[in-house]
Amino acid sequence: MKKVAFITLGCKVNQYETNAMTQKFIENKYQILKENEKADIYIINTCTVTNMSDRKSRQMLRRVRELNPNAIVVACGCYAQVAKKELEAMKEIDLVLGNEEKNNIVEYIEKYVNEKENKIEIQDIMQQKEYSDFGKITYTEKTRAVIKIQDGCDRFCSYCIIPYARGRVRSRKPENIILEISNIASKGIKEVVITGIHIASYGKDFKKEYRLIDLLEEINEIEGIQRIRLGSIEPLLITEEFVKRLEKLEKVCHHFHLSLQSGCDETLERMNRKYTTEEFEKITNILRKHYDDVILTTDIIVGFPGETDEEFEKTYKFLKTIKFYKMHVFKYSPRKGTKAATMPNQIDGKVKEQRSKKLIELSNKNQEDYNKQYLNKELEVLFEEEKDGIYSGHTKNYIEIHYETVEKLENKIVTVICKDLRQFG
Repeated sequence: MKKVAFITLGCKVNQYETNAMTQKFIENKYQILKENEKADIYIINTCTVTNMSDRKSRQMLRRVRELNPNAIVVACGCYAQVAKKELEAMKEIDLVLGNEEKNNIVEYIEKYVNEKENKIEIQDIMQQKEYSDFGKITYTEKTRAVIKIQDGCDRFCSYCIIPYARGRVRSRKPENIILEISNIASKGIKEVVITGIHIASYGKDFKKEYRLIDLLEEINEIEGIQRIRLGSIEPLLITEEFVKRLEKLEKVCHHFHLSLQSGCDETLERMNRKYTTEEFEKITNILRKHYDDVILTTDIIVGFPGETDEEFEKTYKFLKTIKFYKMHVFKYSPRKGTKAATMPNQIDGKVKEQRSKKLIELSNKNQEDYNKQYLNKELEVLFEEEKDGIYSGHTKNYIEIHYETVEKLENKIVTVICKDLRQFG
């Protein structure tokens, strides 16, 4: 039995696709090993969102070669899609596959084993018009399952390479999504995370009028699933009409990750984001009106080209107004092939570091203030894993909870009371 190991970098979409590839190898009688074990085949599912992601992908490819000099090393995914020649030049790599090739990865590898030549042509992702469905994927090591519902993005933000790595919007057929989630529910998994490259665009490529809210209404009816969590969403998806339908779905988690990126209109315009801060604030008000326990999280880029001290202060002031529960703060990193990488007035690294630190401090304070509201109150938690007698899990609105007990709580939804802030993640 041949042994294969995966290393997954980047987003939840990559996580889903690694699960899908893993299932295909299991079906073909391969043994799945952990990433640090000696395998016959190593598959690195790469990320290319920043230059740092590219570097980490290369590091992982070199590291697995050291684990077993005789192994077949495969680079696949987003970095492979946009930098095939660069990766083929690395002596550590045997085979380079793009995103569309993941679906048939077992066949590609077995062909390479037999022919010993890497003659595979990576498909032009921008020409792909149909969603490539992996089929009924059930493999997961988690108590929650990530479900991919679409691929591609048509937004072309000035800092982002992903549309060139993932192509245009392609939506998965709803009947296939429902079938997969129903199968997952039958295996006892209680929570599904709906993900994609730009899930707000789900259904826009269908001839029939069918959008994300229609899909969520169907998923809400699946027996056994108790929680539906949305991945990162485009803020403009949130309208009064959308939320009025959404709040009727009792399984949908009251946590929304709205990718803001900047709290300054001038910066947002250079980023080619499609909203203003005023529009964004109205969106958060809609959610808070309909959900009294809603948690909002976001992504923020600091040090975007041309971001002056004044622009950053506008962002800081806006973030204090919105009061996100948690902010994922990224220092802008130029990505070759994007418009932003060639923009004038690139920001010094020290300035980025100072701005990042200031926003992280604000995020930590917001989170602590919010958690204080939940001390000594009943919290319904889905526990996911245990380490040294302490279980960790999340509430429906995505507060992370750590709870010490001798009971077996994994994959159980339990009501607990936290008496110490250290119990919050």
